[in-house]
Amino acid sequence: MIDLLRCMRPNQWTKNAIVLAAFFFAYFDNLQNLSLTAGLRVALPAVFLFCLASSGIYIINDLRDITSDRAHPRKRFRPIPAGRVQPGPAITLSLVLLVVALASAWILRPAFAYVLLAYVLIQLIYTFALKHQALVDVFVIALGFVLRAIAGAVVMDILISKWLLLCTFLLALFLALCKRRHEKRMIHTDGNTGSRPSLEQYDAVLLDLLIAISAASTIVCYAIYTMWAETVTKFGTDRLAYTVPIVIFGVFRYMDLAYRHEKGERPEKVLLTDIPIILTLGLYTLSVIAIFLTR
Repeated sequence: MIDLLRCMRPNQWTKNAIVLAAFFFAYFDNLQNLSLTAGLRVALPAVFLFCLASSGIYIINDLRDITSDRAHPRKRFRPIPAGRVQPGPAITLSLVLLVVALASAWILRPAFAYVLLAYVLIQLIYTFALKHQALVDVFVIALGFVLRAIAGAVVMDILISKWLLLCTFLLALFLALCKRRHEKRMIHTDGNTGSRPSLEQYDAVLLDLLIAISAASTIVCYAIYTMWAETVTKFGTDRLAYTVPIVIFGVFRYMDLAYRHEKGERPEKVLLTDIPIILTLGLYTLSVIAIFLTR
């Protein structure tokens, strides 16, 4: 049972917290009449269902890459490549997770179920084809985070800023590129591409340039979002711009981790273990709440 749980990769469920982004900003929106209890009543189940669906996809991914994962220095210890969980029980668990997630999503809100279904289909296509295409793979990963943000808005039947969606896409693209850079460097260390043939198509210098571009684009996009007339009108304050330095520090800190400490492979682990990143996220959250409460 423990190995089956590990197949679900609960350590990566932090990625689904982006579903709460729409609720967080909508709760302080002057134009939205959203109560804390009513919002959480649908937002938290939505996060949970995304966790189930993503776990179902992770299992299929492990089954698809079982041979190459066994040659990977870290992935070979996962329950499926290590042989502790057989393909039969694994695929059964995956199907149960996906069916339960999609059926429950339909009960929660049909429109949310459509977004979750789109996420599942795109991830399946990614697993069996697109993950082997350089650049396309990181764009699909970023799209997955955008769908999470859209799902959070759809499940509560509210509008989400296009600027916020663009920020989500650019930040996810930045993290995915950092991950690819780390994996590319690992090829030169152990000579093993693991389960990502697309790494041979990446150029190390190009990855560095793309990371710099995506990092700068994320910062600029967020800065514009905070000062955009529509944002100021919606939240009734222009002081959200004061959080831009916090975002800049967060991006710079992650680049420091990726380049100097070689920790770009697992962003979900960084979010849970790196003290400066945790403090930055906490400071950002408290700053936004303080700005909204004192407007």
